[in-house]
Amino acid sequence: MKVLQAMAGAEFGGAEAFFVRLAIALGRTDIEQRVVIRANPARAQMLRDGGVEPIELPFGGRFDFATGRALKREIASFKPDVVLSWMNRATAMCPPGDYVHAARLGGYYDLKYYRNCKHLVGNTRDIVDYLVEHGWDKERAHYLPNFVLEQEAEPIPRESLYTPKGVPLIVALGRLHENKAFDVLLRAIARVPDVYLWLAGDGPLKDELQKLAEVLGIKPRVRFLGWRDDTAALLRSADLFVCPSRHEPLGNVVIEAWAQGLPVVAADSMGPGMLIEDMETGVLVPTDDDVMLSRAILTVLGDENLSQRIARKGYEAYRAKFTEEEVVKQYLSFFEDITG
Repeated sequence: MKVLQAMAGAEFGGAEAFFVRLAIALGRTDIEQRVVIRANPARAQMLRDGGVEPIELPFGGRFDFATGRALKREIASFKPDVVLSWMNRATAMCPPGDYVHAARLGGYYDLKYYRNCKHLVGNTRDIVDYLVEHGWDKERAHYLPNFVLEQEAEPIPRESLYTPKGVPLIVALGRLHENKAFDVLLRAIARVPDVYLWLAGDGPLKDELQKLAEVLGIKPRVRFLGWRDDTAALLRSADLFVCPSRHEPLGNVVIEAWAQGLPVVAADSMGPGMLIEDMETGVLVPTDDDVMLSRAILTVLGDENLSQRIARKGYEAYRAKFTEEEVVKQYLSFFEDITG
């Protein structure tokens, strides 16, 4: 089995991070793999560190004809059984050929970019339902979840981030973008005395969010950490993980928190709402509601039995559905099924 993967993703993001994990994991199986990415030195190095040598192409805009020609050459020389393209741009640039073209979607994308695909993969069942509702043949729409790694990590010393020992600590992760609703989280933090927040991520709303923290009077209790590659250590350091997103197709971050045995409070957006069983594997609150979010934070931090139970059950959900071993097995079965 020969599989070529193509990804023209952003510099950072959940889909991009999972692409790297999956490419490295597939590299440890019996399939023969070629990986083509948008030029990105950091991503290329992560792949090399995992034993995968990527091919880097520009994947530019509409007048980037060179990438299309180069991608066509790579496919012609490799002769894959399957091309798995990720998201819009890489999918649209894939030429027709003697292979099965599958595309992996991590959101509710415009299907005009996927007309030439034989199969589509959604990483949530809701995305698969969306594909079928928009006319895609349900026999060619497939659910394959993401996995995260259960990494061992030492907690980060709180004093290294100017955080007192013994205070309740929340960690949140993600791009500083309107969809992630970190403005709602900051307003909730303002309602919860003594709690500190480590917010790891970067994006267009960084300055606005820092200003909001100052206006709310919580700047001394909030640490804006930028992008971090020590997610496991951050999570191991915290008492609670919060995902306030108003739009979140999956919520890799929820699974990452589960894998570290951390209790989760999340807004009931699409992905987290489907992942989490309320009051069992986490606590769900309405989106865009800082009052209810603050109450949920107080409830979990103030009830040790509840905190321990949802952390334990979240970890059990992770072990049952979202480990590397389980998800890679599903991908290998998928490749066999669509080429059989």
